[in-house]
Amino acid sequence: MLRAARSAARVVRRGRRRAAAALVLCLALAPALLPAAAAQATPYAAADARYASAQVPYGSAPYATAADGKPTVRLSAKEAGKGGSVTVTGSGWRPKALLTLLICGQNMIGGTNACANGDGRAVTTDAHGAFRRKLPVAEPPKPCPCVVHVATVTGAAADAEAPFTVAGHPVAPLPKERTGGRLAVVAQPRLTGSSNLLTWFGAPAQRELRVTVGNLGPSPAKDPVFQVGTSHGVFAPQWAEQQWRGTVPAGKKAEVRLPVELQAGAHGDYLVSLKYGGKVLVEQPWGVGRPWGVTLFWVLLCVVVPTAVFRIGMAVVDRVRPHLPGRDHGRSAGRPRPAGRTHAAGRPPGAAGTGKRIRNRTARERAGDGTGTPDDSAALPWFTPDTAPSTTTSTERPTSKGSA
Repeated sequence: MLRAARSAARVVRRGRRRAAAALVLCLALAPALLPAAAAQATPYAAADARYASAQVPYGSAPYATAADGKPTVRLSAKEAGKGGSVTVTGSGWRPKALLTLLICGQNMIGGTNACANGDGRAVTTDAHGAFRRKLPVAEPPKPCPCVVHVATVTGAAADAEAPFTVAGHPVAPLPKERTGGRLAVVAQPRLTGSSNLLTWFGAPAQRELRVTVGNLGPSPAKDPVFQVGTSHGVFAPQWAEQQWRGTVPAGKKAEVRLPVELQAGAHGDYLVSLKYGGKVLVEQPWGVGRPWGVTLFWVLLCVVVPTAVFRIGMAVVDRVRPHLPGRDHGRSAGRPRPAGRTHAAGRPPGAAGTGKRIRNRTARERAGDGTGTPDDSAALPWFTPDTAPSTTTSTERPTSKGSA
């Protein structure tokens, strides 16, 4: 029994010594293992930081969109002075899309009126929806805070902004919001109005957009400012600010009426959009008829003008050409007056209606000579009583030639 207890004690002491040796060995190797573990974890930490800054999920391509589905814009520098340049890169855009790059003041809350439009640049995205473009630094018409605004020109509307500081440009606080509340469309929008005769001849087509909006915010919306845009085909909408005079109380709704006008001669399928607070509220289609009056005008112009020029030319030629001698000015050339015809009746003497007057005149002339007899009126005018043939000789048959 005593021998067994001593053997067990030796085994326990032997296990304790081995555990202590293993602990000492681990403590000795710990300084050498920590740098390797840190070095192995560094790539993952760098990848986490890179993906977090770009807001790109794991496993996505280098040109993928952001986590919320919106395109992104990055700048090579946060500040630059006038005359310099900044490189703008972006990803997550629609492939082969045309974009515009602008430097805008007041965080572009006033639209493109606050941007340096004359110094903007255009760029087309590649097949992955990415781009890279150098943008010259210019001072916007509004004071900073400034942003670099990137927006699509064709196709579906999309935009993105990145903060930027123009060195030496004035800085002013942003204007206070004149409106409050949160507006949303609560009924189907309508386009009211019709075309008139002037529109048929190319005048600008006009309509009125009627939208019923409700205020979902806690404060009333007083004199809200909307943005109305019209687009045709694949082109992006052209926005124009319009202020509606009125107040939408909190929790109430009101009908907003805004005029919409196209350019002269516009026709085809258009899309009217309404934006408020940077969010598109309404998209209403609008079909505009062709101005056929303009087509009719050009057709008539092509027909009437050549005809009038031809008539004027013929009149000038008839006036300046020389006239042949002996021709009546009142008669057309090549038509001489027929001989032997009277001017009044156009018939030769002795025609029907004139024989009675000639016989009466001959009878009066014979009566004036005094050689006739009362019976002379029945005789022929060219015979006298002495030379008139007798009735006896008139009945005799003439002798034949050669008889006795």
